[in-house]
Amino acid sequence: MNADSIFSKLRRSHTGAWIATYRDFTLESALQPIFSQDQEGVLELQAFEGLIRPSLNGEQVRPAQFFPQVAVEDQAMIDSLCRTLHIFNTGLLGRRKVSLFVNFHPGLFVTINDIRREVDKIRLAVREAGLTNDQLACEITQKQNDSSDMLSFFVRDLRQHGFRIAIDEYGAEERDAERLRLLKPDYVKFEATWVKDFLENSAGSALLRVMVEQFREQGVTAIFEGLEDLRQVDLCRELDVPLLQGYALARPQIAPTSFNEEFPEIGMEPTKFQPVGNQTLEPYNPEIHMPRSGYSPLPASPNRRTAAFGKRTRT
Repeated sequence: MNADSIFSKLRRSHTGAWIATYRDFTLESALQPIFSQDQEGVLELQAFEGLIRPSLNGEQVRPAQFFPQVAVEDQAMIDSLCRTLHIFNTGLLGRRKVSLFVNFHPGLFVTINDIRREVDKIRLAVREAGLTNDQLACEITQKQNDSSDMLSFFVRDLRQHGFRIAIDEYGAEERDAERLRLLKPDYVKFEATWVKDFLENSAGSALLRVMVEQFREQGVTAIFEGLEDLRQVDLCRELDVPLLQGYALARPQIAPTSFNEEFPEIGMEPTKFQPVGNQTLEPYNPEIHMPRSGYSPLPASPNRRTAAFGKRTRT
C-alpha cells in the first residue's frame, strides 16, 4: 500500500482533528506529554507520545481488543496508518520544539523494499504535517522472532533520513543490553514497574542514578514513564532524570488537545482548537498501558494534580 492510499484513509472530523476508519472502527489519536524538569521543579514540555484510541459505534474500545481484529494482511497498513494519524495531529499543534514518539513494529515489514517504502511514507507524512524529520522519535517494538539483520537495516534507514530512535521497556536484562548494542538508540524508556520498584529504596535509586548518568555520557536520553504521583516526580528530580511521563504530570488527550493552552511554546500563536472534553483515564498499569492496550473512562478526581508550565503546582 502506497502513501497515497494511506492518506486516503484519513479525514478531518468536525473538531478539526485527523481521524481514520478501519472496517467499522474509528481511529483517533491521543497525545501524552513528556516533560523535562530542572532542579527547581520547573517543567517544560519536550515531546508527545502518540497513542491510538479506537471506537466502535461511538463506544471506545481497548486497543488490545481492536488489534487482534485486524486482518493479518492489513496489519502493516494499520501500523503505518496509526503513525500517520499521530504525525498529522501533532502537526496541527504548530509546535517547532516538540518531538513525537511513535511506535514501530519492524517485524511487519519483512523485505528491504517494504522497509524503504515505509520509511518513504513516514518522510512524506512528516513533511505534509509541517514537521521536521528530527522531531520524530521512532520507538522500536521488537519481538523475539524479529530478524536482527532486518531490524538493523530498518534503524539504519531511519537514521539516514534524520529520524531519532527509541527503545521501550528497558529493564537492564540481557535482552535489553542486546537491544542497546543493536539499535544504539537516542532515547531509552525505562520499564515503568521496574523503575517504580527501584525508586522505593535507596539502593535501587542509587542504581538508577548511575544508569541515567551512564546513558547521558553515551549520548542517550533516559525517559521514566508511568509516574503516578508527585513523590515519584520529586525523586526523579533528585536523580536528574532527563525526561518524565505519567499521569502525575499530564494525561493523554484525544486530538484536538488543549496542550497549547496548558503548555504554550514561546513565540507561538494560541491554537484555535478547543479541547474535546475531559479524557480521564484509569491509573497506570504496565499491562494495559497504551498503545499495547487501552483505558476505560473513570470519573475525574477533584484532587488530581495539574501540571503547570513552569514551576509545578499542586491542586
